[in-house]
Amino acid sequence: MDRFSEILEECNTDFLLFTQTICAYCNRAKNILKSKNLTFSEVNFDYEDNLRSEVVGVTGHRTVPICFDMRGEKPIFIGGSDHLIDYL
Repeated sequence: MDRFSEILEECNTDFLLFTQTICAYCNRAKNILKSKNLTFSEVNFDYEDNLRSEVVGVTGHRTVPICFDMRGEKPIFIGGSDHLIDYL
């Protein structure tokens, strides 16, 4: 099983965010979720750089954050922070 699949399978929060440390849009996404009392897991590409190409390959989304809704039976790829705001 690849690392991306492992992360999706192990996630037990409402949302999953792939982020970087210095990222205003990542902070925005986290703050939006917190304001709505939704839980999230964060995977920081600064610490798992090899994972970035894997996630981009699956989603086609090249910027961070990369957001997934994990509340259903299968993860739903949302997009970035603007997409997350529209989604919620």
